[in-house]
Amino acid sequence: MPTVHKAFKYKLDPTPEQERQLAWTLTRCRELYNAALQERRDAWKMRRVSIGYYEQKAELPGVKEVRPEYKDIQAQVLQDVILRLDRAFKKFFQGVKNGEKVGYPRFKNERRYHSFTYPQYGNGASTDNGFLVLSKIGRVKVIWSRPLEGTPKTVTIRHEADGWYVSFACANVPCVHLAPTGNEVGIDMGLQSFLTTSEGEHVENPRWFRATERKVRWHTKQVSRRKPGSKRRKKAVKDLAKVHQTVARQRLDYQHKAANKLITENDVIYHEDLEIRNMVKNHHLAKSISDAGWGQFLTILHHKAASASREVYAVPAQYTSQDCSRCGTRVPKSLSVRTHVCPHCGLVMDRDENSGCEIKRRGQRLRGVPGVPGAEPPFGERNRESPAF
Repeated sequence: MPTVHKAFKYKLDPTPEQERQLAWTLTRCRELYNAALQERRDAWKMRRVSIGYYEQKAELPGVKEVRPEYKDIQAQVLQDVILRLDRAFKKFFQGVKNGEKVGYPRFKNERRYHSFTYPQYGNGASTDNGFLVLSKIGRVKVIWSRPLEGTPKTVTIRHEADGWYVSFACANVPCVHLAPTGNEVGIDMGLQSFLTTSEGEHVENPRWFRATERKVRWHTKQVSRRKPGSKRRKKAVKDLAKVHQTVARQRLDYQHKAANKLITENDVIYHEDLEIRNMVKNHHLAKSISDAGWGQFLTILHHKAASASREVYAVPAQYTSQDCSRCGTRVPKSLSVRTHVCPHCGLVMDRDENSGCEIKRRGQRLRGVPGVPGAEPPFGERNRESPAF
């Protein structure tokens, strides 16, 4: 049976003392991250020397001699902090190499550093009789909202607005077997409707952030009116974080349900290969695009398809809303025109539905589905037919 990698997230119910220990550990990890970043910056500025992961990892025993409190943190947790910084630098240098506009790794305050990781399950973090056993912290109660599947590999402890959570990254999670439906569908993602299928189904766009914007604005003002460092300001910051958390969870739940419906009803799903990073540069639409969460939805869709043995394909997005899905004639239209009217074949259809049909047609053509005009041969046959050089 095919398997996939999957993460399982659960709420923790620590005692007050365990909460203090978790917060203390998170603070020490953040300090180590910032100190390692400062060391890399200074080494390059002063001596033009580049320090890597293994050099900083080898310094950890010396750090424990200077700062004895770090002896109370599991060694692999500290190594993972250095690895996290190293990944940030690799991502930065790769972006520069690709000509992208990327930011240099920056120092983390308490609002930007929320988690620490035990990179090896069973070495510092394990489960025992329904409890999460953490080295140096103890047995923490877990609210098991669903069964844990597969083989746990890493354990991440994360602090959110409403408390502490644990995530298990598991391998060898069995795929869910779904009966074949014989259906294929193209989806067009938009702002008026969250998505429109090639079958004419419109999925509503709830606009979660827009609906809560007044509440967010009120809580933001409460934060700005409080004295920095005061208990009332900390409480206002926490209340604002909970509002944002609620919006994020509403959006995530809605997208999971929409993806589940598509995966259950179709064997193959086609969508546009959207360049969302470029699209949000439009300041008139950036907030609405971010509120819709297209990128997050597509990630969920691909992961669910992999675990259910379904297929999802991204097709080029250029002119999908302009081309006629019946005859292929390009019919230019502005965003305000919501109906597609083809002067060549006479097709009259909702703009988004026509786009969904065109996406499906392009996807089938790329896959080499028989009977689709202009279909390319399947990938295996395409390779066999290509000339040898």
